[in-house]
Amino acid sequence: MRGLSLIMSLGLAACARAEPPGAETQPRTVTVSVAQAAARDEHPTATPHTTEPGSLEDNLPFAPTGERAASIAWRTWIYTDVGPKRSRYGYLRAGAVVDVRGPPIKNDGCEGGWYRVNPRGFVCLGLGATLDLENPVAVASAKRAVRGDHFPYAYALSADPAPLLYFRLPSAREMRESEQTDVAGRGAILKEKLKNLGVEALFAGGEPPPFLAHGEKLKKPFGVKQPLRFAYHAGNASVDSGFAISQTFDWEGRRFGLTTELDIIALDRTKPVVPSSFHGIALAEGEDLPVGFSMPRYAQRYALHADGRLYPSAALGYREAVALTGKKRPGGVLEARDGSFVPESALRVIEPRTTFPSFATGDRKWVDVSIKQQALVAYVGRRAVYVTLVSTGRDGLMDPETTNSTVRGTFMIYQKDVSSTMDGDEDRSDSFNLHDVPFVQYFHKGYALHGTYWHDEFGKVRSHGCVNLAPADAAWLFEWTDPEVPPAWHSVINKDRGTVVYVRP
Repeated sequence: MRGLSLIMSLGLAACARAEPPGAETQPRTVTVSVAQAAARDEHPTATPHTTEPGSLEDNLPFAPTGERAASIAWRTWIYTDVGPKRSRYGYLRAGAVVDVRGPPIKNDGCEGGWYRVNPRGFVCLGLGATLDLENPVAVASAKRAVRGDHFPYAYALSADPAPLLYFRLPSAREMRESEQTDVAGRGAILKEKLKNLGVEALFAGGEPPPFLAHGEKLKKPFGVKQPLRFAYHAGNASVDSGFAISQTFDWEGRRFGLTTELDIIALDRTKPVVPSSFHGIALAEGEDLPVGFSMPRYAQRYALHADGRLYPSAALGYREAVALTGKKRPGGVLEARDGSFVPESALRVIEPRTTFPSFATGDRKWVDVSIKQQALVAYVGRRAVYVTLVSTGRDGLMDPETTNSTVRGTFMIYQKDVSSTMDGDEDRSDSFNLHDVPFVQYFHKGYALHGTYWHDEFGKVRSHGCVNLAPADAAWLFEWTDPEVPPAWHSVINKDRGTVVYVRP
């Protein structure tokens, strides 16, 4: 398996990133020193003081002037400066609107003019960005990813037959002819299915968005593959696809979804994803490991009665987290912090560390991943602050160069994407096209921590090498780690200041 990386070419690696044709694939990495970066962070309201417009020192934060630009490309790169040796800070996704500051700087690298963006960097007006906030791509992509809690989008997996990729609203006749089947009644069946799955709110209907009125055709963002188009669709999606849905609506008795790549798909041709309800737990100041996760499908908490005996008190959910005191009663019964008791045999216990790596000092953040326990613990220095279960490479502790195992060692997060499309990686018969995998944090070549919408088996080996996280855990970890992704940005690159990821047996 070979994948494409934004930073380097990969051999056999964990998560293959799908680069849309037209996207630049060989950026230079950021060369800003830690001292320079720290100085910017310490002075968020600094005023540009350079006499050289477009230089590295000219990209400091600024007070909004009311001038704004919209991204109309799949990736609108944000650069450190406007010179020929410029490097990249990260990128915006189509639909993102950011404050910009002029005057524009025009040179051979950008005829449309470079504009400064907050909190740092420059974007070029042209194929990637525009001052016209009513640009059709910007309007159609305006529904942005949601950060901070669970998935950034609603997701659906392709059914068989796979959905057609419409680029305008089809009539009932066109749907019948193109899909060569009677589509009547499919909308009602889908609504009942969504109700039974408990995801009605994620895939709610309503009127089609105004930009699809009057038979308007969708234009793709720059950098996204432009497939051969027929009269009103671009053929079927692949049956191994996963879709990120930015908005849903009803049309001609069916419910449709608008994907992040601006395709219109009939949701009755998909399998709507029910997000996993599993999540780890945060540890407050003064709390610590151990924490146990209830692994049997049916387990009990027990209460200690006055007669000195333990009696069942409450059911434990599958993989429910139990904060423990570290005390054990005879018979292998562990005491929980809430005063209840749980048999040790029912728990996968994440014990406190007795030794620490050398980098676990002060208030330095780091992430500890255990392959044997399929567990992740976030630390500040030597204090555990979050613990959860994960899914690492399905070949366990074998050689990651030749098998689907997770690489082991000490690494640093060098790039974070709010979402990123992957193909040829995860476990759908070694063939998939997973759009907008959520909250991706690359720490070594193509290996990443990321959220997962195509399975709910956290606590078991499952991936081709990446560290799979449940929705809530991926969202929490993404906001906690460094480098920080500014609010309107979709990605950030920084090899100097990332959080350490320590992967061990």
